[in-house]
Amino acid sequence: MRTDLIRKTALTFAGIVATAGGIAGPAIAAQATPAERAAQVVTNDRKHGERELDVRYEAQPNFYFCGPAAARNALSVQGKNIDVHAMAAEMGTTEDGTNSINDITPVLNKETGAKDAYKSVEISTPEADDKQTDKLRADVVKTVDAGRAVVANIAGTATDTDGNTHSFEGGHYISVIGYRDNGHTVTIADSADPNMASYRMSVDNLADWIATRGYSAS
Repeated sequence: MRTDLIRKTALTFAGIVATAGGIAGPAIAAQATPAERAAQVVTNDRKHGERELDVRYEAQPNFYFCGPAAARNALSVQGKNIDVHAMAAEMGTTEDGTNSINDITPVLNKETGAKDAYKSVEISTPEADDKQTDKLRADVVKTVDAGRAVVANIAGTATDTDGNTHSFEGGHYISVIGYRDNGHTVTIADSADPNMASYRMSVDNLADWIATRGYSAS
């Protein structure tokens, strides 16, 4: 587990609640100016094809706010601090969750301030093929290089680079906030459990995790 990937303050234990995906409670990362975040992207190791964005991480407050929380964390890399309840209202989130990535993309565009900054991409097959995986890798690199994070709708179980498994059989939303090895490995910000707020995963595993669903990227 790499909890150092996202800087965050200590949890307020009174605000922690159990969710279907683990433990969720308020946790906000140290503040950084947009200029500082831009500098961090520029100074990442270009030689090895690495970029990682600075996230003001916040865990989801309940079991069904993963969509709004993923979008909020994604937008935080642009210096935006949007209330997760406001995000949920815009997405039509209910106790059944957020219907699809198509409910998140318009909100990302609105808050980014650019009509076509984000587009929804579907991986409709049960498993991602090489073409779909290559597109996902290219989309992650392009989006992160533009200073934005990808939001993905996933389902099932996937294993990260440390061998930890992450299981969301009923579906979940995550943010992809960085990459290394020219996009063959990605960094994920996950609102479900602040004790495992971020982890790395191969893009092949991520593509299969997204399969039958979709993601929002530049």
